[in-house]
Amino acid sequence: MSTPKFTERKFIVTFIFVTSLFMLWGIAITMGDVLNKHFQNVLDVSKAQSGLVQFSIFGAYFVMGIPAGLFMKRFGYKNGVLLGLFLYAAGAFLFVPASNAESFLFFRVALFVLACGLATLETVAHPFVASLGDQRTSDQRINFAQSFNALGAVIGPLLGAHFIFGNTESVGLDSVKLLYIFIGLVIAMVAVSFFFVKVPPLVDPHAASAAAVEEGAVNVDLEPGKKLIQHRHFIWAAIAQFFNVAAQGGTWAFFINYGVEKMGFTDERSAHYFALSMVMMMAGRFAGTYLMKFIAPNKLLATFAACSILMCVIVAQSWGWPSFIALLMINFFFSIMFPTIFSLGLKNLGAHTQRASSFIVMGVVGGAVFPPLMGMLADKDVAHAYYLPIICYTVIFLFGYRLYRTK
Repeated sequence: MSTPKFTERKFIVTFIFVTSLFMLWGIAITMGDVLNKHFQNVLDVSKAQSGLVQFSIFGAYFVMGIPAGLFMKRFGYKNGVLLGLFLYAAGAFLFVPASNAESFLFFRVALFVLACGLATLETVAHPFVASLGDQRTSDQRINFAQSFNALGAVIGPLLGAHFIFGNTESVGLDSVKLLYIFIGLVIAMVAVSFFFVKVPPLVDPHAASAAAVEEGAVNVDLEPGKKLIQHRHFIWAAIAQFFNVAAQGGTWAFFINYGVEKMGFTDERSAHYFALSMVMMMAGRFAGTYLMKFIAPNKLLATFAACSILMCVIVAQSWGWPSFIALLMINFFFSIMFPTIFSLGLKNLGAHTQRASSFIVMGVVGGAVFPPLMGMLADKDVAHAYYLPIICYTVIFLFGYRLYRTK
């Protein structure tokens, strides 16, 4: 059996471009967590109400998951990416009238449109990256691409800290408006550039040679007669992804509040530490990509989930710096969860792969559910709110330990 390559030379340009998309939606997701705290300050909303920022963002994933998958199946990966970038830019430009109206509801509409673009990009990009080479190295490719998603997650809070919390000349919502005009213009330019990228033909797994199938080099349905819903590992992957993003959404939404209320930081300093936590996530993804050469992805997933449970317990105790360091470390252990759950859930689904990607992306709606719940606890004690993600990491541990199996 030949040693599988990470990718092939003909896919390099496409792989680089698609990997950059992971960074772009990482910026938008973590900017939402900065906006969460800013809206508390400027629009005088409670923590429970500000959690609706995440509801608007992750709720869009639930709404857009299936339409994005159908669009991708009908028009292909490239056009799916262009649709996602168009919606991303449109949502960013809607921040202009939302800022002028000073309306929390209008901001949520703008975030919803923008997040429909993010949902489309995620639905397309994961199977897109998985198809750019041997299936046996798809876990490595997706985790590598997600490492740049973590880079975007670092850039998001830094942009927010500088332009929103640190901009003394442009107060209130003016700084938000200017920042999102800039973001919208950048995304529009990326869309125009990608329009001219020539994507090489991708391998149809059902047209692959018998030798390639025997070596496991392509994605095939182990039992061709089975419906998608009959693949148990896919069902559990969608459930695990729901709880995974629920934990992410809640943990990130109140990170800045934790720094302000428990550590005595300013909003700007807490946002900088939030960016540092994203550096930890990026480091975790690069480390995870490397460790998967020696440790099975499911075992690494279960190990990191167990470590996340321990970190949440420490965070909830309000022990000062030890608890805050644990809060930073949650992102290191959280790092590999989204891409690894996604990759394990798509294994051996053959013709079901693109539809399965849509459903797993819909699991991201968990991020809409948890922040308002955590916000209700955080209004009383932000540290105690971090007991809730323990439920999520327990489900992820079980998926990595046993429920990932394809049979």
